[in-house]
Amino acid sequence: MTRVAAIDCGTNSIRLLVADVTVHENGTRELRDVDRRMRIVRLGQGVDATGRLSEEALERTREALHEYDEVIRESGARSTRMVATSATRDAANREDFFGMVRETVGVDAEVITGEEEARLSFVGAVGDLDPAEGPFLVADVGGGSTELVLGTWDGRRAEILGSYSADIGCVRLTERCLPSDPAVPAEVKAARALSREILDEAFAAVDVSGARRLVGVAGTVTTLSALAQGLPEYDPAAIHLSRLSRRELDRLTEELLGMDHERRAALGPMHPGRVDVIGGGAVVVSVLAAELAERSGINEITVSEHDILDGIALSIS
Repeated sequence: MTRVAAIDCGTNSIRLLVADVTVHENGTRELRDVDRRMRIVRLGQGVDATGRLSEEALERTREALHEYDEVIRESGARSTRMVATSATRDAANREDFFGMVRETVGVDAEVITGEEEARLSFVGAVGDLDPAEGPFLVADVGGGSTELVLGTWDGRRAEILGSYSADIGCVRLTERCLPSDPAVPAEVKAARALSREILDEAFAAVDVSGARRLVGVAGTVTTLSALAQGLPEYDPAAIHLSRLSRRELDRLTEELLGMDHERRAALGPMHPGRVDVIGGGAVVVSVLAAELAERSGINEITVSEHDILDGIALSIS
């Protein structure tokens, strides 16, 4: 058994997993959570317009990493790996970010390739599912991008059949199309059209006709599951492996788009950092689900609390 620490830094949130990894004789690996945390830092706020990471966003991220560094040290984790995705890939001042990470947690943040991101996300997402239910399409709706990964899983290793990173996510879509609070019909129409246009490119690149199960991961999808279940507060145990039908998803999307900030913030499972972007995220998920249903006949989402963060932890051992 080895104790490891994984950090996933995305466009909207930064997350930490400290876990014990056990490698069994048959080659399978098992994760046991020691500490799992998430902070909304909005690292990618405004990047779409300016091409730079803002000083305020960098400072929010530094504060979160300082907290995580203390947790890692106290836990006794032997190895740490940090992966940085969408927001840092093209920022003009990306070296400011990398230097800050090195100074704060003592490791280099890796901006991984799309192929590596796809593999890590897939392994983390499907690890608790029955391999016989595949092939699986894993959809990771983030702040700045949405990753689609199609593959199979035999309980020990994954075979990736196709992947694509689409430039659409909850933060990016909100900033581009949904400035009003609540959103007005013309904005919603534009948001749906843009989501469909960009996701059509993803489905042209990944043949999903043979997919048998859609697995949704990351904060937008897990929050939608919590809201659909009417949970009084965010409950990972109730959310993990729950199922969300397209009908429930479409209803919930319309409700969220019709709410103002105050009403969304009052929803029990809603993290404060998602209040302003959950409507945009719901649009991306609902359009994705509709497009997939046309191509594969799948009409529900299996929601997983495990994702690229778990894949990063497994990759360390």
